[in-house]
Amino acid sequence: MRMKRILSIILALGLLAAFAGGVQAEELKIGSLSPLTGPYAADGNDIANGARAAIKVIKDEGGIEGYDDIVLLAQDSACDPRQAVAAANKLINEEVAGVVGAYCSSATIPASETLAEEDIIMITPASTNEKVTERGLDYMFRMCGRDDDQSKAAVKFMTDYLKGKTIFIVDDKTTYSQGLADNVEKLANEAGIEVIEHDHVNQGDKDFSAVLTKIKEANPDVFYMSLQNSSSGALMLIQAKRAGIDAAIVAQDAVYHPQLIENAKEAADGVYLTFGFIDEEKPAFKKFKDAYAEYGDPGAYSGYAYDAAYVLLSGIKAAGSTDPAAVKDEIMKMDFEGATKHVKFAENGDSGSNYVIRVIKDGKYVNFWDPNTGELY
Repeated sequence: MRMKRILSIILALGLLAAFAGGVQAEELKIGSLSPLTGPYAADGNDIANGARAAIKVIKDEGGIEGYDDIVLLAQDSACDPRQAVAAANKLINEEVAGVVGAYCSSATIPASETLAEEDIIMITPASTNEKVTERGLDYMFRMCGRDDDQSKAAVKFMTDYLKGKTIFIVDDKTTYSQGLADNVEKLANEAGIEVIEHDHVNQGDKDFSAVLTKIKEANPDVFYMSLQNSSSGALMLIQAKRAGIDAAIVAQDAVYHPQLIENAKEAADGVYLTFGFIDEEKPAFKKFKDAYAEYGDPGAYSGYAYDAAYVLLSGIKAAGSTDPAAVKDEIMKMDFEGATKHVKFAENGDSGSNYVIRVIKDGKYVNFWDPNTGELY
């Protein structure tokens, strides 16, 4: 009798709560995929924190009707295809409304195919390999630029500004870095730049003396360095300076990170890099930076992750639903000034490329050359 009475009281209280409060609001869950541990952890945590900053801004703007909270479930992809797929499956089981990620193209491509099976929207802030948006996936979007556009900007700089006649290319055999380096080799050949050699190192290598000795002996006009992260880039720059390499060094967006300068110090001075143009004076960027302040200074892909999460959440808000088709419809209507770029998606999910050449000067990244105009900043 006592147990029946307790159950009756619980049932009555539950009914009273339902009638008094109406339908209870829910928790909106979105996911992120990025390397949170290992050699790419700096960029990976930047991505997760960028998404968290977007959640903060959306909440400050009134939140999303029907949800009393928005949470980020950050999963570690480790830049590994198998771990990325496992992490994507965890997010599916958590019933996330969409995913921001991943970082490495080699992780984004397989993870996106897993998410596509469940019609889950994925917006990558960092994966630049062309295949990311060229596979016909209905719910795959990209906030950053593409390798084929990045390589064009790099080679145009080499020919029009550096007047380079010879180039030595090095990559670390990852999907991203080798794909980008292959594009640079192809375009350099077409532009009449002699590719002395296209050599490779391995992820995790610490000693680059063998390849740097070859570069020193070849004495190219340009040394193109295509690596997957800033820590490897810093090591290669330090050793290149020690080896006495005189070539102009051109690198790319994966090594573009505050830690490259912090670790390489004076060895990074004068290095050129391709990266998307970001107007840090516009209101949208300042709003992002204020929201990100609790995590420190933004990293290379913090802003792109913020824009990706902001787009996803704004799409859900406008749709009044997490239905992927409805959210996609709203995303495709978007035409606004984001923190990192003007946001307007093409049918394939790309948001366009706006690569410029930056240079490291006095321990800072500085806009240097605009490939669209051929003019210095």
